[in-house]
Order: sequence, then C-alpha cells, then structure tokens
Amino acid sequence: MRASLIQIAVEEGESVESRRGRVASLVREQAGAADLVVLPELWTTGAFAYEAFTDQAEPLEGPTYEAMAKAASDAGVWLHAGSIPERDPDGSLYNTSLVFSPSGELKAAYRKIHRFGFDKGEAVLMGAGRDLVTVRLPETTVGLATCYDLRFPELFRGLVDAGAETLVVSAGWPERRRAHWTLLAQARAVENQAFVLACGTAGTHAGVPQAGHSIVVDPWGEVLGQAGPGEEILTVGLDPAKVATTREQFPALKDRVLGRR
Repeated sequence: MRASLIQIAVEEGESVESRRGRVASLVREQAGAADLVVLPELWTTGAFAYEAFTDQAEPLEGPTYEAMAKAASDAGVWLHAGSIPERDPDGSLYNTSLVFSPSGELKAAYRKIHRFGFDKGEAVLMGAGRDLVTVRLPETTVGLATCYDLRFPELFRGLVDAGAETLVVSAGWPERRRAHWTLLAQARAVENQAFVLACGTAGTHAGVPQAGHSIVVDPWGEVLGQAGPGEEILTVGLDPAKVATTREQFPALKDRVLGRR
C-alpha cells in the first residue's frame, strides 16, 4: 500500500477557488502512484485564518466536496480530503474532514472533537464533534483525527478500540511547536501500535508560519518518511500486515487496565 501526503502551501495571496483547483490537480497526479492520498486541515482557508471561517464556510456537499470527489474518482484513489469549514443547515460551523472512495463516493465525515484556541478562535467559532470515525479500506482500517486532537491520547485509544490500524491526522500545525508535532506523532504510533500518517500545511497564513514536516510513522515508532518545510508530496510505502505483527510480537495493548472498552 502506498500513501501520498500532499503538504499544501497555504498562502494569503492565493484565492480559495485557485487553491481548490490546484489541489485537485495535485490529487489527480497521484493516479498510479498512491492508493491513499491525504490533505491537510482547513487548506481552503488556513487553520489560523479565523476571520475567514464564516465567509468561506460551505455545506458538506459544497464546492470542495464536489472538486475532491471528482479528483478522487479521476485518480482512482482513496482520498482523505483534509478538512473544510462546514456550515451545518442549522447555521453552526464545524471543522469537518471528508474521505472519498476511488469512485468518488463519500465514505466518512469527521467533525473535529478537540477545537483549538483556549476560548477564542476555533474554540468559540466552531462546534465540537462527538463521534469517533473509522473507515475500512481494502488494506487497512483508518481512524480519523485532526490537528489539536493529536494531543489527546484517549481519542486514539478509542479509535484503536474501534478497529483502527492506521491513524490519519490532518493538520495546520504552527512552526513554533514543530517539535511537539513530530514527538506526538511518534508517541501515538508507539502507544497504539499503529501507523500514523500526519499531514500538515506549509506557508504562512494569518501571520502564522506553518510547521510543514508531514510525517509517516510505523507501529514501532520508526519514521518512514518526513517532508521538509515547503510544499511537498511525501509518498511512502506501508505494509499493513506490520500492525498485526507488532501487536503479536509485543502485545502491550492486551495489558491495558484503565479505559478499556
């Protein structure tokens, strides 16, 4: 199985419409190169461009949904299309990730549970999701998380209890906390004996330089690949069977006492 993480540069000078078309083209270019393609969090607006959330929010089946569904179908890939500022029919906003099948069918939508901002920004502008979400791919079961979720290990244990073997994190992580990004991605992989695919943004938006350095980690915590600071496509080969092998050779998850479902 091959996964491509598209680390998009989100710059203030590019319109949402232009970026949406550019990203769709990048997804199409992965035809034959990847089975799973992953995009970052809120790449249409920028994760820190709080003032744009309301203006750029779209319904679940809005323009980004349509563009990404077609791109997934054209490329014949599973596509984690990152997240969008979703406007619910009742007017509420959510940070919502979308996953499409190779036929362009929506297979999952995940509303971010842990909102960042400490009583400002996303934390007050957007509602919190409540549901853990997994998606069954032919090779592996994927568990979905978004950016700030990475700091909450109980979410990932819940995903593992739901059958997740590969944990996909879509993010807009700031450069000033890049060390945490790498450390936490490896920690989530080791403690859950799962692959972690963490895809962030590059560039600077709303005055906040982005960390880049998207990363793929295997169930032993080994870094299989990591991007640099700029826009980049990181493609890595994964052996899904390694999850079961790791859990059999070092069955730490069987010794859990607290929080076991």
